[in-house]
Amino acid sequence: MISVVMGSASDSHIAEKVVKILKEFGVEYEVKVISAHRALNVLKDYIDKTDSKVIIAMAGKAAHLGGVIAGMTTKPVIGIPIKSSTMDGLDSLLSTVQMPRGIPVATVAIDGGENAALLAISMLAIEDEDLKTKLNDYRKHLEAEVIQADLDLEI
Repeated sequence: MISVVMGSASDSHIAEKVVKILKEFGVEYEVKVISAHRALNVLKDYIDKTDSKVIIAMAGKAAHLGGVIAGMTTKPVIGIPIKSSTMDGLDSLLSTVQMPRGIPVATVAIDGGENAALLAISMLAIEDEDLKTKLNDYRKHLEAEVIQADLDLEI
């Protein structure tokens, strides 16, 4: 199972991108809204109790959610910096990626929900041959799209 945790309900448009990919691959997930700043005890309780193997955390502005979660668990944490009205998401990116030694957060692109889901799936696929096959098929489909785009090119 994968946990998808957002710091605010306003991040749900990115959570929807994550969930779309997880559903496509048939991966069990749960989605939560828990602020690292306003509900720290709730977050700690959730992290202590979840059965998830990977946690995807998304937040904007002072995007500390991924780092706080990573400090609470040894499970892999994937951070998605969310674009906000401030600095086009660069503040979120730097808050997510610049972690102290020993507390890693694997960080994807700003608003990179799809890649966060695919990274989480690839982590699960280490021990799941079905998911590994689905990932390989997904990549073959991407390759076929590029080949077709080249064939369709009329410049």
